[in-house]
Amino acid sequence: MTYGYSATTNTFYVIENKAGYEQFGNWPTDVKPVPDKVWETFIEQGPPGKMRGASENGFPTWVDIPAPTQEQAIESATIQKVRLMAEATKTIAPLQDADDLGIATADELEKLKSWKIYRVQLSRLTPEDAPNIRWPLTPEA
Repeated sequence: MTYGYSATTNTFYVIENKAGYEQFGNWPTDVKPVPDKVWETFIEQGPPGKMRGASENGFPTWVDIPAPTQEQAIESATIQKVRLMAEATKTIAPLQDADDLGIATADELEKLKSWKIYRVQLSRLTPEDAPNIRWPLTPEA
């Protein structure tokens, strides 16, 4: 197979399938043949912090992954907060049960207090402050 690369779509195409792509109007005008080694390199996930992009001459290259937008950072922080709150609540429940029943050990009471403080700290975080959120440290289990 012969591969081609389109800078406009940042996609590789099998050149032998050009007629099929054209039939459905999916063949970019800027497809350039690339050596197998280029295809093999850039079909894989990029190095840390990099993603595939197009160079000035229209061939694939590794480019920096852009920083998330404010909206994306807020969404990510919201998801993280919900996940951490659920984890804290799940950890607190049996410790609280032991305390409620009067059978908690000193170690369990210490853990209960630590996890409750952690959960309160989480609840006070505002996702809209992302990406400048100082997440509290998770208590030791």
